[in-house]
Amino acid sequence: MDIPKLTYSIPVEMLGHYLKDTMVEHLGIRFTAYGEGWVEATMPVDRRTFRPGGFLHGGANLALAETVAGFGSMLTVDIQEYDIRGIQVSANHTGKADGDIVYARAEILHFGKRTHVWNVDIKSESGKLISTARVTNMIVKRHEKQ
Repeated sequence: MDIPKLTYSIPVEMLGHYLKDTMVEHLGIRFTAYGEGWVEATMPVDRRTFRPGGFLHGGANLALAETVAGFGSMLTVDIQEYDIRGIQVSANHTGKADGDIVYARAEILHFGKRTHVWNVDIKSESGKLISTARVTNMIVKRHEKQ
């Protein structure tokens, strides 16, 4: 499989190409900005991300956190040679969304040869923290079986 190389020089507007026909696209997650060691994205608060009762589902927040952290790791390696696998995600949900969209910012805490650890804060439209997550990604050579 020929995988296009990602770099920090790709305009954020062109990232939709990587999301086509994925859960990320289904949830409406959109990357908004990124740079060395950080990634930002948004996700709608709507029928795709609701839990029963019409509130944002905590699992949707976990999917958003793992998405932005995974993409951050993808930007740091040669994805022709390496695959990124989320091996651990945990979160504390601290509030409820108060608008139609949430904002996530992932920042790398540990940049190792085999693992990356990211902190992801998810905030509501008012800027209130609604979830904070820790994501660990494993960096695996594509020919290795895990």
